[in-house]
Amino acid sequence: MDYRRTYLRDLLKGEPGTTVDAYGWVKTRRDSKTVSFVQLNDGSCFADLQVVIESGTLDENVVKQLNTGACVRFTGELVASQGGGQSVELKAKEVELFGAADPTTYPLQKKGATMEFLREIAHLRVRGNTFGAVTRVRDRAAWAVHRFFQERGFRWIHTPIITASDCEGAGSMFSVTTALEAVPTAEGSKYVLRQSDPKQDFFGKPAYLTVSGQLNVETFAMGLTNVYTFGPTFRAENSNSVRHLAEFWMIEPEMAFCDIVGDMNLAEEFVREVIQDVLDHCAPDIEFFNQRVDNTVLETLRHVAESNFERMTYTEAVKHLEASGESFEFPVSWGMDLQSEHERWLTEKKVGRPVILTDYPKEIKAFYMRQNEDGQTVRAMDVLVPRIGELIGGSQREERLDVLEARIDELGLEKEVYWWYLDLRRFGSAPHSGFGLGFERLIMYLTGMKNIRDVIPYHRAPGQADF
Repeated sequence: MDYRRTYLRDLLKGEPGTTVDAYGWVKTRRDSKTVSFVQLNDGSCFADLQVVIESGTLDENVVKQLNTGACVRFTGELVASQGGGQSVELKAKEVELFGAADPTTYPLQKKGATMEFLREIAHLRVRGNTFGAVTRVRDRAAWAVHRFFQERGFRWIHTPIITASDCEGAGSMFSVTTALEAVPTAEGSKYVLRQSDPKQDFFGKPAYLTVSGQLNVETFAMGLTNVYTFGPTFRAENSNSVRHLAEFWMIEPEMAFCDIVGDMNLAEEFVREVIQDVLDHCAPDIEFFNQRVDNTVLETLRHVAESNFERMTYTEAVKHLEASGESFEFPVSWGMDLQSEHERWLTEKKVGRPVILTDYPKEIKAFYMRQNEDGQTVRAMDVLVPRIGELIGGSQREERLDVLEARIDELGLEKEVYWWYLDLRRFGSAPHSGFGLGFERLIMYLTGMKNIRDVIPYHRAPGQADF
């Protein structure tokens, strides 16, 4: 046995008459008087391999242990399938049981299970149809992300997980410290800070888990031109919504000598190409989501992949929304941060395809975005898509030192923390732009899954870090 074994995705395309080894986990076993049928899957594809065991061919004691969850190897001959759904099945000649699974305690049975229950058995849920399909789509999408940028000459930069600066200037960061000690209490022990002076801590200053790699990756754009980061980020929001996690992955490209128009062009190309790649390579998985999770997934993805994205300013969007006659839950007015219901109306009813909004009010956007000449708006852009609304947020960055310093002062941020970021404007400043995309948000869009906890291997949320 080694990694070069043949996966089920290839065995299912094999020629009848071929002798093969098939490894995997038992999905189901059903018996008749003369034959047993085992559905086997190794995770390499959505489809199962049907294994036919004729009575008396294999050790009956072993066959009785081929319950749901058991891990086995079958050796046998591929034969033309007698049933529908697959072209070949395996006529078993030998079996090796690697690990049995007690049918009375194995939690992932054939009957359907709720998403809430599957989160409780996150160590086993990948063997089921839903999370197996999610994981294959996630894997393919990650590959497509890297391919997209690598083919365009971008360099992948590994930005730090521990940082001393808050990219968004909005708090909600996890502190990193070694200054903890256990103190006995009546109820047991609890951890408290040994000292309140950050200078005595490990890094000699307050440190946090990063909420974004953007500021760090900008420094590399100022020397390598086109770069991107793709890694974990953290936000300490006490939110249990279906759209938020405490730990999630972000994709953040950054481009020197690029304005907001170039930023929008890249974002549109990116969304369309990644979606098309997943449609091309994960068709059975997407079809499953379309049948079992959201019957609009396939149509929406095809539509987005083939569409030209509409361009519209924030001000134009507000005018359209105000004139829509719709009774929105959140009334629309200039200066507010648009909600999902507004974004979906624009993409689904007003335009009928994805929309890129630009030139947002500066008061609702981050400090680093380039200010427009009107003094009220910034060169920000959001990519809105049907079914969910915002998918990508980006901007042209403020490259003018004096304007950036004034904005930092205006927001009451500590200028000293951003000294190195300001140095980029002191020494060889250049126009540059970029955007950010939450990877889990993308996977939700690709699969139609409704809860972000179900598109990441092990979710982190308030009170939840069991695995």
